[in-house]
Amino acid sequence: GAMAALLGIDIEGAERAIAASKGEGPAANETCEIANDNAPGQVVISGHRARVERAVEASKSEGAKMAKLLPVSAPFHSSLMAPAAEAMRSALAQSALKAPVVPLVANITARDTTNPDEIRRLLVEQVTGRVRWTESVSFMAAQGADLFVEVGTGRVLAGLMKRIAREARLISVGEPADIDAFLKL
Repeated sequence: GAMAALLGIDIEGAERAIAASKGEGPAANETCEIANDNAPGQVVISGHRARVERAVEASKSEGAKMAKLLPVSAPFHSSLMAPAAEAMRSALAQSALKAPVVPLVANITARDTTNPDEIRRLLVEQVTGRVRWTESVSFMAAQGADLFVEVGTGRVLAGLMKRIAREARLISVGEPADIDAFLKL
């Protein structure tokens, strides 16, 4: 499998590119799906490598300014990950989950929950389902969130959030100095 980023295209354009990428014969059964709605103008697709490559080419006629394969090891957030979802379901069935103190916004639904059984179900669904990052950030901003903290290396999510919740404050914490600056807030 493979994943590809389509830049300068909306969800509808990506869906048209996917439809145009359908092959013939055995290739007609290849999968290609929208994996991530990262931000306005940035969509990630996932599926069988050959079909994803065809969708990358088709996206150019749909207005994509850039389309490229991503260096990933699997077609994440697609139906091809069903075996991994089953492994996740099995692992989570044996895990005790407690209700979080702060609601969890599940990016597969772009809604909040504190119900441990629902969180367990949504974690499994996320393995094969679309990441609705644009909707998730918009939901949190509409609920009054005005400070977002990205924890980990890089600043990719902060960059995406700037395009979604323009008025929000964004902090990336990835280095020891970042932690000190964050704690001073």
